[in-house]
Amino acid sequence: MSLLSVRKGSTYPIGASLCDDGIQFSCVTGVNQDCGVVLIRRSDLSRVKIPFSEGRRVGNISSVVIKNIDYSDYRYNFYIGDREIPDPYARRIYGNEEFGIKESCELSCGFNFSDNSAGDFEPLCIPFSQSVIYCLHVRSFTADPSSKVSAPGTFSGITEKVQYLKKLGITAIEILPCYEFEETERLNENPVPGEYVAMDSVSFKLNYWGFKKGFYFAPKSSYSAGDPVAEFKTMVDTLHRNGIEVIMQFYFPDDVKQGFIFDVLKYWVSEYHIDGVHLKGSRIPITLICTEPLFANTKIFYDYIPEGEIYSPKDKPLYKNLCVYSDEFMYKVRGFLKGDEDRLKDFAYLSKYKPEHVGSVNFLTNYYGFTLNDLVSYDRKHNEDNGENNADGTNCNFSWNCGVEGPTRKTQINLLRKRMIKNALCMELLSQGTPVITAGDEFMNSQNGNNNPYCQDNEVNYLNWKFTKAGKEINDFTRMLIEFRKKSRLFEREVQPTMLDCTNSGFPDLSFHGEEAWKADFAGFNRHLGLMYAIPSEDESALELTYGAYNMYWEDKTFALPSLPKGSGWKLDFSTGKVECDCVENKCRVCLEKRSAAFFTVRLERNNKNNFRRH
Repeated sequence: MSLLSVRKGSTYPIGASLCDDGIQFSCVTGVNQDCGVVLIRRSDLSRVKIPFSEGRRVGNISSVVIKNIDYSDYRYNFYIGDREIPDPYARRIYGNEEFGIKESCELSCGFNFSDNSAGDFEPLCIPFSQSVIYCLHVRSFTADPSSKVSAPGTFSGITEKVQYLKKLGITAIEILPCYEFEETERLNENPVPGEYVAMDSVSFKLNYWGFKKGFYFAPKSSYSAGDPVAEFKTMVDTLHRNGIEVIMQFYFPDDVKQGFIFDVLKYWVSEYHIDGVHLKGSRIPITLICTEPLFANTKIFYDYIPEGEIYSPKDKPLYKNLCVYSDEFMYKVRGFLKGDEDRLKDFAYLSKYKPEHVGSVNFLTNYYGFTLNDLVSYDRKHNEDNGENNADGTNCNFSWNCGVEGPTRKTQINLLRKRMIKNALCMELLSQGTPVITAGDEFMNSQNGNNNPYCQDNEVNYLNWKFTKAGKEINDFTRMLIEFRKKSRLFEREVQPTMLDCTNSGFPDLSFHGEEAWKADFAGFNRHLGLMYAIPSEDESALELTYGAYNMYWEDKTFALPSLPKGSGWKLDFSTGKVECDCVENKCRVCLEKRSAAFFTVRLERNNKNNFRRH
């Protein structure tokens, strides 16, 4: 270390950056603080302190360039007085390589000097109208031995499952926090990340999901088999080559500065070429982020998008990249799914909802709350294993156990649960918004009734890839629905249907129906609805009609499908339950089994008068 020499730095960029004659270290510091860089030799952990007083200070940024340094031999931290702290801008964190194992609180920073730039990659830019998002936790996705991957619970594990994701038909994965965070937390405290504390006097609890302050520039080491930076980049590249986007969740507590948030997002978009961010926190500079030119091709999800601050009334985005990610669809449509009173209007509205300037999402489950299987298997949460006397997690689940709490061998109840799951998938995937599937829902994954497994690093959170017979049936049904959505032209529009005959076909682009065609009854006690879409073919030589019938009653219901021109007939594409059809010539009445759904299609060719006939 005696060969090292220093010179003044130029403040930016903050953190550690490579320059011509060495490495520049920059840090935000207070006035008159004893602070600087600690270099830690990797071979013997010996340390040397280099004060920022040897460098330059501009505003609250202190910097110094250390010359003649082979960065492969060193790690580093910053020091303030007697405290050693990791660099908040560090690209690599050491000391947290084993998930959930806390042998030491000492963390140190590594170097990641990449020549990547945002111009290296052409974004996929899949429109929201063509997107199907799959929400997963990196560790949960492949940690179980049944995943049969070589590196369970890692970025590489996701890479090994790319063909499964591609076959399923999803177009994007949404990943829970996968930047570096310390998952082991001191009880009743929220320590400064990396702060040293004596281990023998502290009790810890697991923060499995990672919604806490972290080291936002570094991929999580314990989600890697060795090199998290290289593995994350390989994962992104492999997904992109298979037509799948990568969306990252970021949680920023209130004490994280807004400028820092902006720096984090720019780094991940530029360095790792991620396709989208789902932002969580109450002090997000959302208008600034949404109007940043660098993010024009980046999907941005947040629970509220201030359209009036971003677009003028006449503006139309060249690429719709902003999306409202809220729970509205989940809670209101769950009520319709289980047959609650006065939910029909909500479902009708949300099934067609698609704002002009921003996207919206459809989901009935997410990482928080019940899985889809548990949603139809439990009336109440069962979070006892979390150690909080079942007091954690929401009590408002809008769930229904179909007659028995938890697993059962009763055939009729299991058949009903499968129908309910299929109904839910139809509502998610065949409504106008962008569907979000929670990983495992497509094969009946269960968390044993736990609706808040935030601290469970075990089979409660891990996906079990040994499909049951019922799980395989649901998996096949999910793949069929996604394929149906992609092949259909019902969801291609970037705005919601007008419910008017805007194509002069004689049919509105969307219409609602009931027991009689063209007459939907939205009375509060009703729980059944028919939706008919009318979309001209690409060459406008034909009209494609799709009729979806939902019966969430506890008894069978009959629907009258709209009459068709002579020589045409409705075709049943799929159903979740039994369907009895009574069709005479061009008229058709169908009886749907209780708590089931069915979809019908027909193609009408133009007649000699160049129009279609509505009956």
